[in-house]
Amino acid sequence: MSKSLRDFKTAASRKDFLESELKINLNAISGFNFSEESVNGKNIENLIGSVQIPLGIAGPISIRHAPQATRKYYIPLATTEGALVASVSRGCKAVALSGGASVEIQNVGVTRSPVFKTRGITHSFEIKKWLGRNFGKIAKICESTSSHLKLNTITSSLAGKNLFVRFSFDSKDAMGMNMATIAVTDVIPFIEKNTGSSCISISGNYDIDKKPAWLNFIEGRGKMVWADCTLKKSVVREILKTTPEKIADLVYRKVLTGSAMAGSIGFNAHFANIIAAIFAATGQDLGQIVEGSLGVTSAEVTEKGDLYFSVYLPSLMVGTVGGGTNLPSQKEALNIIGAQDVLEFSEVIAASVLAGELSLLASLSEGTLASSHVKLGRKGR
Repeated sequence: MSKSLRDFKTAASRKDFLESELKINLNAISGFNFSEESVNGKNIENLIGSVQIPLGIAGPISIRHAPQATRKYYIPLATTEGALVASVSRGCKAVALSGGASVEIQNVGVTRSPVFKTRGITHSFEIKKWLGRNFGKIAKICESTSSHLKLNTITSSLAGKNLFVRFSFDSKDAMGMNMATIAVTDVIPFIEKNTGSSCISISGNYDIDKKPAWLNFIEGRGKMVWADCTLKKSVVREILKTTPEKIADLVYRKVLTGSAMAGSIGFNAHFANIIAAIFAATGQDLGQIVEGSLGVTSAEVTEKGDLYFSVYLPSLMVGTVGGGTNLPSQKEALNIIGAQDVLEFSEVIAASVLAGELSLLASLSEGTLASSHVKLGRKGR
């Protein structure tokens, strides 16, 4: 009887089985710096090894926390794209020479949204009213599942016999998707019993989790974060090798108009590049990169001829505890940033996106995107 992966209990034995089965060599992926016990059943199944991604450091990025207080952060970026780390670092330098970035944050919360089958729209509206009247009881059940969870709001939307109920939670320093799922799972029987509805799925896609959607763009999910900076025209000229007018014009024509013409949900140049690199480095859920790619980049020339530049990230789903953040390498990357909590971590991400957007758009405005990648991303080709 032939064997399969489930017959092997260790990473080494699974790796050996695959090598024999596929007639290939897997020596490069067979090593890892964590114990099998620490990840099995928690971070991975059928473990055979790990995949390494080059890790670079950008920055420091300067963030103003008060009129007279500025803190600098180094940014770990895990990527295989040559020129990305250098580009973000250039943006960081331009921001630092202009007094640093200002960041504002709103903790919207992690959402989970089951879909309930009802008898029709009248029944659905009755349930909506019942949910409002019983918010306290629902919150008590949800919050009993974790001491780190707080129910913020319950909203809903309906179509035909489908009622989508969106629960939003404050999950402290955890990203909180699993916490929210467990809490909603526990409260569903209470809702079904008292409303005569039937839950069809714990996730009805109204969450909306790991997908690009206008609901998250408008209402926000996780953390909504804004970052801006006014860059002196001399800095734009000397560091970014372009002018405020060229960058502002490019944002209007490419980022705003071009995105609208394409039907894009994100009105930015490359949020996903920086989000993906930080997420991979710090152990975030990589599926949430798609939400992090949502957002708007804005730019305009001030009366003094300087450049006002801003980014808005409406759906940043991150954590500093739990999940992949506990892995050794990812924990060290988080220590490089040195954020005290998830809110400060989110600020650093937004400021990093600001720097990355600024540098790429500057490169595009001066026509050096291709030459930069030839120089930094194609050596040896």
